[in-house]
Amino acid sequence: MSGPTRPGGPGLRAGSGEPGARVDAVVVTAMADESAPFLERADRVGDAVRVAHAVQRTLTVHGRRVLLVQCGIGLVNAASATAVAIHLSAPRAVISAGSAGGVHARVRVGDVVVGTHYVYTGADARAFGYALGQVPGMPPVYEGHPDLVGAAGGEHPELSVHTGTMLSGDTFVDATSVDAVRAAFPHALSTDMESTALAQTAHVHGVPFVSVRGISDLCGPAAGDDFLTHVDDAADRSAAVVLRLLAALGDRD
Repeated sequence: MSGPTRPGGPGLRAGSGEPGARVDAVVVTAMADESAPFLERADRVGDAVRVAHAVQRTLTVHGRRVLLVQCGIGLVNAASATAVAIHLSAPRAVISAGSAGGVHARVRVGDVVVGTHYVYTGADARAFGYALGQVPGMPPVYEGHPDLVGAAGGEHPELSVHTGTMLSGDTFVDATSVDAVRAAFPHALSTDMESTALAQTAHVHGVPFVSVRGISDLCGPAAGDDFLTHVDDAADRSAAVVLRLLAALGDRD
């Protein structure tokens, strides 16, 4: 997600926090707009359950059992909700879905980015010998699982799909800050407010991860308005790629 929040749906019940059935994948979105394409295309949708700040629903899609987690916006919301979901459902993979801002010249609104590497824009411990974007004690970058990246980044005739580095931070990147981001991370394709935190959470739990984001804006002067205009389309394109990825997952042992 790269912009302001919208309200979630009603009818939630509190979760018990007890471990649930294992799933093939945890799919994490920040907002209701980003969850909607999965709910619309699922073969079966379970009840919405609130677990702390997040909303969880168990879906069946393409014969796969999926825990859809609407985590809320931002790094901490994403990491905490995903850690709980991993504990409850023992997934084979964690997948981030939704929208992002494009920062590279070859990325356009309507494209989809599949992350091969994930870096924080706000982490800077270079005074102690760490790389820009690296959290002390953690890897310089987090890597998307190659099998998931390969499945998500394959041919999609009706979509423009790029693979490369994704950035994340708790600041919405617009025209006032995008030049500095591009200068610091010249190879990055996109920026959002959750993916790297999800990558770190998956890393520490030893779960394969990939983020698939539709581009809603180009971090320019009209980034906020563009986001609100295109977030639904961006989420839909992201979901289309994620659903193909889910279909490609092998059966659980």
